[in-house]
Amino acid sequence: MLKYLNPKRLYHSFGKRYFWNFFLFACFLLFFYSPLLNTLMLAFADTYQVPHVFPTKFGFEWWKYIFSQDDLLQSIVNSFVIAFLATAISLVICVPAAYALARFEFKGRSFFLFSFLLSNAFPKIGLYTALGILFYRFQLMGTLAGVLIVHILNTMIFMIWIPVSSFQTIHQQQEEAARDVGAGPFRTFLKVTMPSAIPGIAVASMYTFLGSMEEAQGTLLVGFPEIKTMATSMYSVILDYPPMAGAVFSLLLLLPTILIIWLCRKIFGKDIFSGGMSL
Repeated sequence: MLKYLNPKRLYHSFGKRYFWNFFLFACFLLFFYSPLLNTLMLAFADTYQVPHVFPTKFGFEWWKYIFSQDDLLQSIVNSFVIAFLATAISLVICVPAAYALARFEFKGRSFFLFSFLLSNAFPKIGLYTALGILFYRFQLMGTLAGVLIVHILNTMIFMIWIPVSSFQTIHQQQEEAARDVGAGPFRTFLKVTMPSAIPGIAVASMYTFLGSMEEAQGTLLVGFPEIKTMATSMYSVILDYPPMAGAVFSLLLLLPTILIIWLCRKIFGKDIFSGGMSL
């Protein structure tokens, strides 16, 4: 078997061009999937010592241990509750704003859209520090409301940019035809515009939910120690627990991502993540 993996043999078999393509692809797979495979291996290892490549014993010991810790269980519940609330509030606030940005031309529109990119292009700790100063004044430190504000601001770019792109792909003639037969603006929006924009809004909701699940800096600054999430608890798990416990917690953070992406592709099709927006 090993003789077929000899570099010289592969070079002559594939040719110069395809050999380097194969080599770069193999490096990408090794770089991308090795940490995931290592995490998966450690998550189901009961005992593991550094000199060994593989665990000496597999099992679910550390899964039981994680679920027996009340503070970690509470952080898991907090993560899902905050992510759900942040997504729901963002939908109510941002979808109408995205429709206005897609349909109406006004001075400063492009700058307003780019401002969301600028807020994500710089280290967010500066924004969180400024928010912390305001939150101290309004007594929002350590509160659910303060954490929700941070999560909504952190993920607002998804709930603005992606729905704007979806609304822009809908021809205005469809809305005009609905109004010509007597439908009012609100009914036209619900019956014509929204059904066509649902896939894009679903993707934006997915990114918002997952972005909220992994938000750590702002939650740590504004909510700690009263409010802990999986992302903030990950620091203590990595520092204070064996690597197997950290691997289990990492998988618990990863599983919602895989499940939600699979559901979106299953419901809306494989092309749901493609598209663009014009300014």
